[in-house]
Amino acid sequence: MSIELNATVRDDMGKGASRRLRHANKLPAIVYGAGKDPVNLTLEQKDVQYVLPQEAFYSQILSLNMDGKKEDVLLRDLQHHPYKMDILHIDFQRVDAKVAVHVHVPLHFVGEDVAPGVKTEGGAVNHVVMEVEVECLPGAIPEFIEVDLSEMHLNDVVHLSDLKLPKGVEVLALKHGEDHDTAVAGIHVRKAAASIEEPVEAPAGEAAEGEGEGEAES
Repeated sequence: MSIELNATVRDDMGKGASRRLRHANKLPAIVYGAGKDPVNLTLEQKDVQYVLPQEAFYSQILSLNMDGKKEDVLLRDLQHHPYKMDILHIDFQRVDAKVAVHVHVPLHFVGEDVAPGVKTEGGAVNHVVMEVEVECLPGAIPEFIEVDLSEMHLNDVVHLSDLKLPKGVEVLALKHGEDHDTAVAGIHVRKAAASIEEPVEAPAGEAAEGEGEGEAES
């Protein structure tokens, strides 16, 4: 299901104008890209707050309805208020259906509870990254990428090259060579178990010197 946001084109610029918008529970935004001029917009704060919890808002194509004219866009930047829930500014980028885009897609890890490395071998899952940057056409952007850990044993590691990607989707880092094939997740010994120290035995010399102490002289 596509996320749609309503916006109005605005002409008033500057810090004062943006401050007035925020006091009215609105927020300034901008849309740019696709060879067109940037357009300054106004959005309702409540509309943005409604979609913030949705994972798709951050990686999927959004429908931006600007005074009745719709454009497909990607979220490119969010500026948060330093201590309130409010959003201060949003940047959107127009997309062309025929031009590949770079976007961060979340990873969904499954099978952790049944992985042999966790269930029977005393290990714990270490999540190294929670999202990955991919390159693909706008229509091929996956909502998420699933990472199956159910067959992993202790000290097994999943790398970027192990991810199962939809057709037409590439991991951007791998286009730069094998040196960028970083770890995504692994199963390792739990820290608490690894930190238990073995009992330390006293050196043989010290034990010998202590023998016979406290005995009465004959």
